[in-house]
Amino acid sequence: MSITSSVSNTSAQTVNGPHGTQSEINAKSLSPNLNTNLSRAEVRKQIRLARRSLSTEVQAEASFAACRRMLEKLSALKAQHVALYLSHDGELATAPLIEALWQQGIQTYLPRLHPFNVGQLLFLHYHADSPMQPNQFGILEPKLDVRNVMPVERLDVVITPLVAFDIKGNRMGMGGGYYDRTLANWHSKGKPLPMGYAHDCQQVSSLPCEHWDVPLPSIITPSRIWEF
Repeated sequence: MSITSSVSNTSAQTVNGPHGTQSEINAKSLSPNLNTNLSRAEVRKQIRLARRSLSTEVQAEASFAACRRMLEKLSALKAQHVALYLSHDGELATAPLIEALWQQGIQTYLPRLHPFNVGQLLFLHYHADSPMQPNQFGILEPKLDVRNVMPVERLDVVITPLVAFDIKGNRMGMGGGYYDRTLANWHSKGKPLPMGYAHDCQQVSSLPCEHWDVPLPSIITPSRIWEF
């Protein structure tokens, strides 16, 4: 069965704000009962352990469920240029979403570390034959080709990886600040719209935040579409 055909058979349950009804997909949350006094490093450690603890079967089911919800959201936005990422370390798998976007003719882009500006990202067009290479963190990224670079302000949506998020839409990444720098001015420019993509077990009640952290207006999980 193709991803796009499976998408049409399930409608997403949208949750406006931190409260709402559980969707028909009863995803089990493995989130630790985090102490709000934990350091950022401790939160990262516990949530990364939780998502890596998910079985292969649960990971697969979660990725298809989240894919359906993300496609519904992107369709409502009429997005045609979407940046996302390749999953690793137990992250919600993006492979089904990438394939579905290709099937729908939506242009996809992947980040790579900027070769000259430390701490910055470039986004390059991604297709099935894109040459890839590991970066300094061991994460695959497109080989640099200026013909494939897409200015960030021309992207419709940037789907961000994250380690944890809370009920106010605050996002915690791995600590490098790459996406916070990339999205720092999205409100004033109106583009690109940032959206989180995560397992349900990555949601916590409250996160320790810094002034440079960029909260997300939308986060998609296998069981919900969160709007903030």
